[in-house]
Amino acid sequence: MNPEIASKIADAVDAAFDRQLEFTHELIQYPSLRGRELAIQDRLLQEMSDRGLATDRWRIDAEDIEDHPGFGPMTVPYDEDFNVVGTYTPPETRGRSLILQGHVDVVPTGPEENWTRPPFETYVQDGWLYGRGAGDMKAGLAANFFAFDAIRAAGYAPAAPVCFQSVVEEESTGNGALSALLRGYTADAVLIPEPEENALVRANVGVIWFTVRVEGKPTHVREMAEGFNAFDATNDVIADLRRLEAEWNARKDEQPDFDRVEHPINFNVGLIKGGDWPSSVPAWCEISVRAAIYPGVPADQAWAEIQEFVRQAAIDRHGSEARLPTLKRSGFFAEGYRLEEDGAAESLLAETHQQVFGAPLETFTTPGYLDGRVYTNYGNMPTLTYGPRSLDIHAFDERVHVESVRNITKTIALFIAQWCELDPLP
Repeated sequence: MNPEIASKIADAVDAAFDRQLEFTHELIQYPSLRGRELAIQDRLLQEMSDRGLATDRWRIDAEDIEDHPGFGPMTVPYDEDFNVVGTYTPPETRGRSLILQGHVDVVPTGPEENWTRPPFETYVQDGWLYGRGAGDMKAGLAANFFAFDAIRAAGYAPAAPVCFQSVVEEESTGNGALSALLRGYTADAVLIPEPEENALVRANVGVIWFTVRVEGKPTHVREMAEGFNAFDATNDVIADLRRLEAEWNARKDEQPDFDRVEHPINFNVGLIKGGDWPSSVPAWCEISVRAAIYPGVPADQAWAEIQEFVRQAAIDRHGSEARLPTLKRSGFFAEGYRLEEDGAAESLLAETHQQVFGAPLETFTTPGYLDGRVYTNYGNMPTLTYGPRSLDIHAFDERVHVESVRNITKTIALFIAQWCELDPLP
C-alpha cells in the first residue's frame, strides 16, 4: 500500500480518536442486556444513516431460521429483537467486499455492589475503559465505524461494498448472526473485532446450552430418609457431567489446534433453582448448563452423547429408570469452527497488523463461542475474529485497553483500504 495513504489513514484515526472514545462510552452506557437491545440498535441505525449508508432493520423471526442447522432454541421472545445493517456501495466495484460485524447484547452484571462503580457508569483509569460490554464488544463495534471514517477523512472511499452489521443474540444462541446470513448478507470476507488480545482466533469450540431437571420425593424433614432429595441427586448429575467433561478433554490431542489448550472443554453450571420449603425435602431441582464441543463434532452427536451419559449414570446409581433426570436444550446449539491457515484475508490482516503494532500477528485457539462459526460453517466466508485487549469480560469491572482499541482501529482501517481497494473522493 502507498505509505503516504497509509499514514493519512492512521493519522485520521488518531485525529478522531477522542470522538471514537466518547462514542464508545455512549454505547457502553446503554444497558443492552438480553431483550433490551432495541434502544442501542436504533442509535446505531442512526449512525449508519448519518454516514450515508443504505440501512436495513428487521425483527428476527424464528420461523425464518428455526429449520437451519445453526439455529439455537430461543431463550426469550423475539418481539423486540432487531438486527441493523448499514451498507456502503461504491459507484463501481473493483475490490473485494467485506462484512464488519459486532453484537450489542451484553451478559448480566451480577451483584452490582461487587463492581468498583456501577457497571454501566463508564470511566477510564490507568489506560483502561471500564463498563459492562466495554470489551465484549462495544469498543469493537465503534472501531468498525471509525475505521471507515478514517478512510474517508483521508480522502478516499472503499472500492467494494462494506456492510456494517450490528446483531443481537450472540451471547445466547448466535441467532442474530444466522438471521443476517439468511437475509442474504454475504461478502468476500468477514471481520468481527471481538476482544481477542490483539490476536486472531484460529479455532473455537461449539456450544450447547441445556437444562437438567431432577424430580424428588418430598417429605417432612423428620422423615428425611424416606424422601428423595432432588438437590442431592442434582449434585450427582453434576458429578456425572464432570466425568464426561474429563473424557472429552482427554480427546484434545486428536483435535487440530486444541492440543495446546490446557482445558478446552468446559461444562459450566450457570444457573440453579429448586425446592419449595426449608423444612421439606426438595421435590425438584433444575440446573442450566453450558457445554463446549470441538469443531467438527456435529451438535446432534454431542447432544446425544450427553443425554446417554447422564441417563446411563442415573440407571447405574439407582438400579432402574425410575429416577431419570430430564434434559432439554435451552439456547446455543452451535458447532465450532476453524479458520484455515494462510488465506488471502488472514495474510492481509497479518500485514496490516505488523504495520500498526510492529509485531507479527499471533493466532490462538479459544474455548469460547464466537459468531464467526455462522459465516465460516454456513456461508463459506473467511472470518477474521480479531480485536483489542480486555480484562474480566463476563466478570466484575469489565474493561478494554484504550491504546489497544486505537491500534485495532488503525489495523481495521488499513485492512479495509487494501481488501476493498480505494477510490479517491470527488
